[in-house]
Amino acid sequence: MAETIEKKQKQHVMLSLRERAGEDPCFAREQGPDLVSSTHVTGTAVYRPNGTKIGRVDRVMIGKYSGQVQYVLISFGGFLGIGAELRPVPWEALVYSKDLGGFVVSAEDDVLESSPYLEGNEEPNWSSAYGQYVFTHWGLAY
Repeated sequence: MAETIEKKQKQHVMLSLRERAGEDPCFAREQGPDLVSSTHVTGTAVYRPNGTKIGRVDRVMIGKYSGQVQYVLISFGGFLGIGAELRPVPWEALVYSKDLGGFVVSAEDDVLESSPYLEGNEEPNWSSAYGQYVFTHWGLAY
């Protein structure tokens, strides 16, 4: 029961953040209200729901054939890019917050900490199997 209430509270927060995102000038520039340029996404801060900054968007990964954003690689830790971990997070797991001026990832700490990651300049095999692995970890359908 408590888990259901907590889930509903998170859904309310996520909906509220999604509604406010439509009012943000970053998303209402020349791209239109439903589009955002990748230049406005790369470098954007990523936060926990409590407002703690945890990283920044390093890259946006787009499906060659679908044209859809699949992942956002989030850079965690390090200094000037040295020693940072890159974690692929499905686009659907992020919500833009106008109040924070960045994206919010509201996964539990254990989900975030155990999520797939890359060290340094490591590149994964961006295959369907890897996509399935990432999305499954985040509890999303691929």
